[in-house]
Amino acid sequence: MKTFAELSEREVLTLAITGEEEDSRIYQSFADSLRETYPHSAAMFDEMAAEERGHRDMLYHLYREKFGEHLPPIRREDVKGFLKRRPIWLTQNLPVDKMRKEAEIMELQAARFYEKAATQTLDVNVRQLLTTLAEAERGHERRAGELEEKHLKGDAEAEEAHTKRRMFVLQYVQPGLAGLMDGSVSTLAPLFAAAFATHSNWETFLVGLAASIGAGISMGFAEALSDDGSLTGRGAPWIRGFVCGLMTTVGGIGHTLPYLVPDAWPNAFMIATSIAAVIVLIELWAIAYVRARFMDTPFLQAAFQVVLGGVLVFVTGILIGSA
Repeated sequence: MKTFAELSEREVLTLAITGEEEDSRIYQSFADSLRETYPHSAAMFDEMAAEERGHRDMLYHLYREKFGEHLPPIRREDVKGFLKRRPIWLTQNLPVDKMRKEAEIMELQAARFYEKAATQTLDVNVRQLLTTLAEAERGHERRAGELEEKHLKGDAEAEEAHTKRRMFVLQYVQPGLAGLMDGSVSTLAPLFAAAFATHSNWETFLVGLAASIGAGISMGFAEALSDDGSLTGRGAPWIRGFVCGLMTTVGGIGHTLPYLVPDAWPNAFMIATSIAAVIVLIELWAIAYVRARFMDTPFLQAAFQVVLGGVLVFVTGILIGSA
């Protein structure tokens, strides 16, 4: 994969053209799905889609003047840390408030892309167009925030608080939640397999500790190296990696600590396992709450997905350990 700094001016313009085309299709799908129930919001998305197509045409006109008709075969997934869009079929049936939030993130990322691209090009005309488009995307971002049925109101302080919350979710909640989910769920099978295979609290604790720390290191590096944050607005990669790795370890350590109950105690194994099982349930419900609170997932849906997955992994570990 290429880094953004390694892209040529031709490749940057190509990515901008294809990005505007994709964004226009997403906005058009939003408009089509809202047309009957929220005609005002649908009209605004229609306008945003049309403006994205206009941006695409401006970019392609400049591209043809400089490089001709042919676009090089470069995709956004070929660029490390490049902004990504969810597939259209995952965004078509979103509620209007979630469409608004999706549009806000899309426009924020697009504006950051154009701002960074403008600083990288040496051509005056290209830089001027990219700067103009960055300002336009910032305007779209503000308009996207007004698409709720009750428009956002308040002074600049309220708007700033709204932006800070959104950035907090991108930079801390998302990587932290990913780590907590991975740590809480992925360590269940090895921990309880070791518990029921050995019936030894101390040996089980060592397995859980190794699994938790190992998963934390792996998830931390994976998150840090996946995206440098310069285009997506997700913040410094090593901070995200630290948050993700820490929460992964915390997720695994929670149900590992009960196995510090000394083996010399009467019924030590059953005591530790019972406490660990209760902690697992608390962890899974906590994850469901965070997903509902910050990720706009209905609580019952989040609880079903997380708890069902966790229970399946939990049972898998017990069955393997008891074999």
